[in-house]
Amino acid sequence: MSISNIQEMKNDEVISEEEVISVIGARVHNLKNINVEIPRNKLTVITGLSGSGKSSLAFDTIYAEGQRRYIETFLSYARTFLGSMERPDVDKITGLSPVISIEQKTASFNPRSTVGTVTEIYDFMRLLFARAGEAFSYNTGEKMVKYTEEKIIQLIKNEFIGKRIYILAPVVNGRKGHYRELFEQILQKGFLHARIDGEITELRHNHRVDRYKNHFIEIVIDKIAVDDAGEKRLRNSIQIAMKHGQRNLMILNSETGIAKYYSCLFMCPTTGISYAEPAPHSFSFNSPQGACPRCNGLGRISEIDMDKIIPDKMKSIGKG
Repeated sequence: MSISNIQEMKNDEVISEEEVISVIGARVHNLKNINVEIPRNKLTVITGLSGSGKSSLAFDTIYAEGQRRYIETFLSYARTFLGSMERPDVDKITGLSPVISIEQKTASFNPRSTVGTVTEIYDFMRLLFARAGEAFSYNTGEKMVKYTEEKIIQLIKNEFIGKRIYILAPVVNGRKGHYRELFEQILQKGFLHARIDGEITELRHNHRVDRYKNHFIEIVIDKIAVDDAGEKRLRNSIQIAMKHGQRNLMILNSETGIAKYYSCLFMCPTTGISYAEPAPHSFSFNSPQGACPRCNGLGRISEIDMDKIIPDKMKSIGKG
């Protein structure tokens, strides 16, 4: 679509000023006092001969003015680091929103290349999700929470005041194995009890569980009544549970048997599932931490279709 024909996209519709980007009197580079109206919320293509002013209109006029207006919203102190931007040679531009520009450039491609990686938008999106994203439990759909150690102590004191509780350190969460070596290590550290699949059990040497079943195992760190007199003991026990539980702990109400999870990491408050601190590589399909384990981030899986290899199973190899 040529610059002179952009207005024909109206198709006899009456378009208000809010629905178009109006450029009046553009004189940047090869543009000769051009007036155009570009519909908003639609895909507009600018075509023309080399040197006709396509890039001058898109980048040097519309994008440059949108960027200049955005920078003007910054504080004076911030603008000193960015420098001042000259206003493009145009009489007036209306209907302009904050702008993003993807410039044409030469780039190398590989099987993992996408529009996001080639244009480098993907890098900004990964950083945005890592710093401003919110995590949700894949099990319950609840928003993940993260507490400081002081906040955890305060929450436990408020919720379980006057009650007797078990302070537990989760070490196995739904995995198979007999865990004989784990129980020996727990005994060597001086702990005599563990909560195995929901039951408090006294450990003994050569203790093991069914290796073919999924198990949930927590070390019993302490059994304590939550009151102001035992705050020092409560704090020490919570710190020990955090250490052995990889910054996670569980509080079990000895009267009701209801367990509640707390974590310094992102954690589901209902199931106790925890996520590591999000980082940009967590959202990258080019990183082992973020790639799909099945396709390794390529988005394609190579598999053998036996129905295509042997379309007629009634025939032998010798008969075709």
